[in-house]
Amino acid sequence: MDSRLVPQRWPTRPETAVFVSGVTSMGLEILAGRILAPEFGSSIYTWGGIIGVFLAALSLGYHRGGKRAAENASHARLVGVFLATALYVAGVVLFGDMAVQSTGILPLPSRFASLPAITLLFGPPTYLLGYVSPYAAELAGGDVGATAGHVYAVGTVGSIVGAFATTYVLVPALSIPQIGLVLGLSAVAAAAVVAVPDLDRRESLRVGGVALALVAAAATGGVGPSVVGDTVYGTQTAYQELRVVDRGDTRTLYLDGQPHSAMDREDPTRHVFEYTRYFHASLLFTDSVDDVDRVLFIGGGGFTGPRIFHDRYPNVTVDVVEIDPAVVDAADRYFGVPDSPRMNVHVDGGRQYLEETNHTYDVIVLDAYRKDTVPFQLTTVEFMRLAAERLDDDGVLLANLISAPTGPASEFYRAEYKTMQEVYPRVYSFPTAGGPVVQNIEVVATKDGTLLTRETLQSRNADRDLGIDLSGDLSSYRRDEPTGDVPVLRDDRAPVDSLMDGMVGQRYVQVRANESASVATATATPG
Repeated sequence: MDSRLVPQRWPTRPETAVFVSGVTSMGLEILAGRILAPEFGSSIYTWGGIIGVFLAALSLGYHRGGKRAAENASHARLVGVFLATALYVAGVVLFGDMAVQSTGILPLPSRFASLPAITLLFGPPTYLLGYVSPYAAELAGGDVGATAGHVYAVGTVGSIVGAFATTYVLVPALSIPQIGLVLGLSAVAAAAVVAVPDLDRRESLRVGGVALALVAAAATGGVGPSVVGDTVYGTQTAYQELRVVDRGDTRTLYLDGQPHSAMDREDPTRHVFEYTRYFHASLLFTDSVDDVDRVLFIGGGGFTGPRIFHDRYPNVTVDVVEIDPAVVDAADRYFGVPDSPRMNVHVDGGRQYLEETNHTYDVIVLDAYRKDTVPFQLTTVEFMRLAAERLDDDGVLLANLISAPTGPASEFYRAEYKTMQEVYPRVYSFPTAGGPVVQNIEVVATKDGTLLTRETLQSRNADRDLGIDLSGDLSSYRRDEPTGDVPVLRDDRAPVDSLMDGMVGQRYVQVRANESASVATATATPG
């Protein structure tokens, strides 16, 4: 075997190149998910597209790189590959948001909507990184089989390091531009190492210029539309991008670029979004408000609903389950989670918590669904049965869905409605915006089989002291939805992503409290 393949105290230049290419390519793959999520969500289609494009680009790079390496492989050309990759990464950092939003409006089937953005942003740099392994194998020399095996083993180790480092170190600690900067600079550093000992003044200027471009792109933070308002806090969590934004007196929590919770800083107990008012409607389905003493919220966000329940109903203990500890921390720091023995916060998955708790509840509120990302394990018959087991005999389950009540965009809503009917004797729903648009739909399921009409609920609203008048909200009452063309969701088959296809590119209408649907706040976000 060639002596250059024998392990040495320091890695050879080809080994360094292959290792860094593995780190960078896997880091870019994980970064792609974060860049695309605000526009396209984190569905199986988004991640399938990312994996497919990266594999295709690498394969093409291996093929073309192998042909060129056989003809003219050199350290100088390997340096050029790394610098070109780093320069393209600077472009991704600078123009990524603009490219994602521009390609998001293309008239493509929802399952393929993210492919143009993935291909445009990450195809070229991944293709270039595909050149590195065949170039390194050619430059290492020696026995072909042994060299190829060693090169690809080193590259795979680099990919493993890139996956773990990006997931557990970079994403929790840095912003998207900063992560792009680190990955781009790793390519620049590899170029510098490969160029030594032939690093002359001209080559040094090239390396320095590309590094400067990366720093400038990261400092700029990206060009493109952004959330309106003053960002008071932002971070990349293990699950999503999180931002807290002030606009006037309203403080809003954005998760992956979408508004999740909002608070009036002058009056924290006021409902900003209309759908949170319906949380109180759950108390109209119980035998008596006075009998309600424990409520569970699955999904904390900015703790809008839990905080208002805690403040408005002094005899109620509120448990909140939130899977993302960074969301809990942001809610505590910027939205004022009450420090009270009646407010219990659990950092856990909603289903895992229900499986482990020995508490029973009068009301369970599911507020963990988003327009583009729905944890399927919280949608199935098996989950609904588990929730029913944790409810008292007259307990109520309220799920805040984002869907349309009718039309092509209603499939997920109607499938969830049908799934709840498998477990609960009565299921009702309350669209919050009216019309066939994508909106918040509050679905209420009861263990008590007594039918409650709209008139009965209106009467209870008048008689019970809820501290809020829901007479207008109850007018959207619906039941007996058509569900013949949608499946019951089960653990072994819950095609949530495909059921949400019809919502891609549709306007998501969020009605502000005390406003009519005609003056609703609407955002158009492909999901």
